[in-house]
Amino acid sequence: MSSPVWIGVDIGGTKVLAGVVGPEGTVLRTARLASPGRQATVAEVEDALSDAVAAVAAGAPVAGVGIAAAGFVDADGERVRFAPHLPWRDDPVRSRLTERWGTSVLLENDATCAAVAESELGAAHGAGSAVLVTLGTGIGGGIAVGGTVLRGAGGMAGEVGHMKVQPGGAVCECGGRGCWEQYASGPALLRGVRASWERRGPVLQERTGGDPDQLTGPMVTEAADRGDPLAQEVLEEVGRWLGLGLSNLVAALDPECVVVGGGLAAAGEAVLAPARRELGAQLVGRGHRTAPPVVTALLGPEAGLVGAALLARAAASGA
Repeated sequence: MSSPVWIGVDIGGTKVLAGVVGPEGTVLRTARLASPGRQATVAEVEDALSDAVAAVAAGAPVAGVGIAAAGFVDADGERVRFAPHLPWRDDPVRSRLTERWGTSVLLENDATCAAVAESELGAAHGAGSAVLVTLGTGIGGGIAVGGTVLRGAGGMAGEVGHMKVQPGGAVCECGGRGCWEQYASGPALLRGVRASWERRGPVLQERTGGDPDQLTGPMVTEAADRGDPLAQEVLEEVGRWLGLGLSNLVAALDPECVVVGGGLAAAGEAVLAPARRELGAQLVGRGHRTAPPVVTALLGPEAGLVGAALLARAAASGA
């Protein structure tokens, strides 16, 4: 009989990514499904989580599951109070799935999980303090100090994507206006390219068949790498917005390093270079202090599920 496995699951607005994670954080295998998204029912979202867990377990007994959820998780790790890109609203997710799966379940915010993984195993390892920013359907954040990730009084610290960077600006999925994630996220990148679609180059034309609805973030990154001026211009603009938000975080927290993860981080220097420039330009006390390094997450898109599995294992052992 197979040995019991520990599983981490990262669920956001576009994907459900599950992985079997070894004791040292090694991802042994993964399964990826499309996320049902905000318009789905809660039952459909939790069915997708169950499908992902079953797929990655591949028949092995499950010792425990950690869920990295793109939403506001309460201090008890029991409920998702609100998820801008998913239908959970004050839902007792942990207890429902514990009963459904018949194993221990840990529930935590996705960026907090990623911050745990990057602090223990990745780009922030050894840093006394670090801020992790994840760029995907929205923007998530995790704040690590002395090896501990700050969760806040209600468990909801790190929701940096909903800092207001443009008063009265674009409407956000959270119901507010001018949130940072409306200007420096995957959807922001796509909106920027579609807004100037008539200026698309041959790479974007070929990859989409001329249909802007077929556009994806990786297509924009590929086009920028191949010299497409529109793709490069929009990535530059998204990078500037990223740097503006980072300057606020650095002003408030003065971290030793800033780690950028999530799907949009795959654009690399095309988005990070303008972010560093804008951070430097907006940094309070510039000329009299050094801006922290802004680096790419080492664990990539698997950081959230790795952190969730590590937290689940630690909780079960009482660590």
